[in-house]
Amino acid sequence: MKSTDPSDGATPEGRRPPGARWWSRHPLMRFLARRLAVSVLLAVGVTLVTFVLTNMVPGDPATANLGQQALANPAIVQQFREEHGLDKPLPVQYATYMGDLVRGDLGESQQSHRPVADDLREFVPATFELAGTALLVSLLLGVAFGVIAALRRDRLVDQFLRVTSLAGVSVPTFWLALLAFYLFFYKFGLAPGSGRLSPAMAPPPRTTGLYTVDAALAGQWDVFASAVGHLLLPALVLAAYTIGLLTRFTRSAVLEVLGQDYVRAARAKGLPGRTVLFRYTLRAALVPVITVAGLAFGSLLSGTVLVEAVYAWPGIGEYAYKSATTLDLPAVMGVGLVVGVIYVVVNLVVDMLYGVIDPRVRHT
Repeated sequence: MKSTDPSDGATPEGRRPPGARWWSRHPLMRFLARRLAVSVLLAVGVTLVTFVLTNMVPGDPATANLGQQALANPAIVQQFREEHGLDKPLPVQYATYMGDLVRGDLGESQQSHRPVADDLREFVPATFELAGTALLVSLLLGVAFGVIAALRRDRLVDQFLRVTSLAGVSVPTFWLALLAFYLFFYKFGLAPGSGRLSPAMAPPPRTTGLYTVDAALAGQWDVFASAVGHLLLPALVLAAYTIGLLTRFTRSAVLEVLGQDYVRAARAKGLPGRTVLFRYTLRAALVPVITVAGLAFGSLLSGTVLVEAVYAWPGIGEYAYKSATTLDLPAVMGVGLVVGVIYVVVNLVVDMLYGVIDPRVRHT
């Protein structure tokens, strides 16, 4: 017998009363609220893991940052440790770090002698522009090639795309970056040189840190064209692996959905092929594809280190390398925190897309 006590939050018919909280009446909102809470906990965990791993790196920051003459003076070494809090126990250092982090203070870089937050605001947009463009190109080409390969299964187009995608996931990124730079810039002159802009051009007024966006907002179309030209080749090189991965995975996902009974029923009803493809096939196949795309974004971030080195792209990869070689702990922790938060945000976006695309996920 169903309870009619109004204190249980339900009507005799088992429905939520009109005054119930808004998120309790929307499965999608409940799903997103749970994922957001988990993401916040993961972000806190990222700070702990980053701090612990950074302090486990063998080496002494004082030795890496002070000269030999300074190291011979114990007073100077002790002063350096006190200034950077290295003389305190690790739990105290972590508590101090979290307190500063809540206020938006990531510490001061021991190399540039600038706030780490200022350094990251300078370098992160360059990497985000490169990796974001590579991800966008990967999604457009990888999904399109995968769908074409699935619809032309075992035909010449399918065989060609499968071989090409295999080459994309097999060729090392650093070798492909060097080869592309040699051929398209040095040999044939089809692409501009290294950097984000031509040497004669000044950066656009800073709004987002993305040269293409800032140049478009400022109406500097010559700067915009130069930024796009410098961005295209490294983004394509960086996207080669992800394009191959998404092509192969999309092909498998689409082939699996094409064999489902509801797709056969839609075709038997005489629905147009475009309707069957976009309304029935792709919607079901996109759920696993989105998972792979979210994971692939991590490989794009790691691949930017090598691509940035080849194309002299002033991004977070170069900053992280210099910080690691000099044991600049505040900078290393800042880079680790930014990368970790990006992973958490990407996973949160993937979970949100799950709930939007597949209604069954909202009730999990």
